[in-house]
Amino acid sequence: MKVIFLCFLCSLSLSLPAFASEEAVAPSLSTIYQLAKEAVEEKMDVDSNAKVDITPQNLEGRLTPPRCYPPISVELASDREISRNNTVKIGCETPDYDYPWQMYLSVRVSIQYPVVVATELLSPDEIIDYRHLSIEYVDQYSLKGQFFSDVKELIGSRVKRRVAKDSPLIGNNLCFVCKGDMISIYAKTQSIQIKTLGEALRDGNIGESIRVKNSQSNKQLEAIVIAVGEVEVRM
Repeated sequence: MKVIFLCFLCSLSLSLPAFASEEAVAPSLSTIYQLAKEAVEEKMDVDSNAKVDITPQNLEGRLTPPRCYPPISVELASDREISRNNTVKIGCETPDYDYPWQMYLSVRVSIQYPVVVATELLSPDEIIDYRHLSIEYVDQYSLKGQFFSDVKELIGSRVKRRVAKDSPLIGNNLCFVCKGDMISIYAKTQSIQIKTLGEALRDGNIGESIRVKNSQSNKQLEAIVIAVGEVEVRM
């Protein structure tokens, strides 16, 4: 009989939940905030020069977490990419209820990038100089089109459309090569580089393909804008 009794106790201990030996403790709101921030951070993929601010919903006076057995589970409520507003699901096993406790927490994300902005009103046909530009952090969700993070890239380019003071400079408002400009045309091979002069037949920004005309041969070519007043013909 003694052996049977001992075996009964053994099987009972195996059936108890794994967390029975752990002490249930009510997590602080700061712990919940930190867990939510970490869940969002793990999903994010941003450039190292970005300024990121993750702000969980304020629960002060609105939530009293129950006692929880560790670990507390935390995960994003959906598989979509991180956006301005996100939802995190947090939960735990608790002795206070007959069922697992869980809650949904809203987490706001602000991502700002260093962007070239205008220090004054810029008018069409104005040639950009250093005094026209500065670097400011701008929220990514307000940035549309091609923007720039290096002031030097824009020096010598021309304004196509009015740019308001403190507004980001975007590709559509500028031309690095403008229609009718005299430009340098480069043609490269593995062994040589040829340079000649030509005329731009349309506006273009860095990386764009435009039509140009060789001034010596009058031949029209497709070329890639590589800098202010410079294009390259791919051989």
